[in-house]
Amino acid sequence: MNRQYKARIYVTLRPSVLDPAGVAVESGVGQLGIANVKQVRIGKYIELMLTAADENQASEQLDRICDQLLANPVIENYRFDLDEVQVQLGVST
Repeated sequence: MNRQYKARIYVTLRPSVLDPAGVAVESGVGQLGIANVKQVRIGKYIELMLTAADENQASEQLDRICDQLLANPVIENYRFDLDEVQVQLGVST
């Protein structure tokens, strides 16, 4: 029987890659008069639901989705959290 999973995916630039958006935010924070914020990095957060036979299959599918679609593996890292969702009467909780 297939199970439903909720994935929370985090995509960030590799530490060696310049982050112009992060630099801009850090500068803006400084302009607000807040001087104790450093090394701002901007990333992406994605949520999705998927159905799979088990957690291992869901993880494998997510690795493929992230590696081939959501992240650029040359300049970005990704990680994800995966939680099984209980389904009752066709409604997820």
